Amino acid sequence: MRWLAIALLAGLLGCESSVQVPPLQTDAAAIERQAQAFVEALKPRRKGKPVIAIVVLNDGTEITDFLLPHAVLRRSGLAEVQAVAPRRGRVDLYPPAFTVEVPQDLTDFDRAYPAGADYVIVPRMLDDNPPAITAWLKRQAQRGARIIGVCAGVLVVGQAGLLDGRRFTTHWYYRGDILKRHPGAVYVPHQRYVVDRDVATTTGITASVPAMLALVEAIGGRPKAQALAAELGVDSWTPAHDSSPFGLTGGRRWDYVLTTVAFWRRERWSVDVADGMDDVALALAADAWTRTGSVGIEASAPGPVKLRSGLMLLAKPAAQDVPRMPFEPALKPAQQLDRTLDEIAARFGAARRERVMMELEYAGAALKR
Repeated sequence: MRWLAIALLAGLLGCESSVQVPPLQTDAAAIERQAQAFVEALKPRRKGKPVIAIVVLNDGTEITDFLLPHAVLRRSGLAEVQAVAPRRGRVDLYPPAFTVEVPQDLTDFDRAYPAGADYVIVPRMLDDNPPAITAWLKRQAQRGARIIGVCAGVLVVGQAGLLDGRRFTTHWYYRGDILKRHPGAVYVPHQRYVVDRDVATTTGITASVPAMLALVEAIGGRPKAQALAAELGVDSWTPAHDSSPFGLTGGRRWDYVLTTVAFWRRERWSVDVADGMDDVALALAADAWTRTGSVGIEASAPGPVKLRSGLMLLAKPAAQDVPRMPFEPALKPAQQLDRTLDEIAARFGAARRERVMMELEYAGAALKR
């Protein structure tokens, strides 16, 4: 395992490229124009209930990039929301935590929806160029689907040939990579989500909730989005986002590296899960804890459980001596994330909390702005 840590060290020192980010200019009118442009660009074009496909990779898909959009959109009740993978069945989520079941593959989806999806959500995947998925994305785009790359899912969107010549945003760590791969693309700082000619992109991991609320507004109107935001504990979902604090500079780079390569000290925890558990709160808490570099999470129950969204989460009984992940099911998702970050600081120190917030691209109250 130590060889992998050395590889991670080299990657962290060399891969995150510095992209010049101009200072944030706060302009309420401009922010409102950006928000409305996103909503207008994503309004449904076909009659009837829109079809939203969330495409995932069986062998590794980011926890919150998948679970949050799936749960938020399912909870809205405005669309047919379908999870789809290259193979039916098991989908392993990362950082190391959960495994879920996806009941349909790409062929199943195409057979059920020959006209294609109205929207396709693309989360971050361990392989950013999976041939079956990139080919399928191209076909969906040709049939008129709007493609939404969440966080570093933008890498997969780019491999499908859908980013060249477009404005985009992404997780801060991958800005430079995308510009190298797609020199005709234009990076847009200080916006949590951006849309350009039927391709939308978002910043880091926690941007998925505001972006999905904006999509809910596009499909069902602002009152529907406001009601759903209240359930989630989110006060606003504007595109406003200060990109300036996010990046590896000075001493922060070494702190980030050292906490990353310490993963061989990872302790296994479990979290008790049950039917009807809130996907969003569970995913945010588990993702944050696993990003400390010291904790791995597994779901504990007598057998598979059905989450609130209807997704099946695989689980198994935990040993009695395994520590339990702190989790309060009664909290709203935004409150759960803030609680988890406070608990991380109490256990591992404020610097570790900052590192987790960096990875989540979360600036405290930013999710609730």
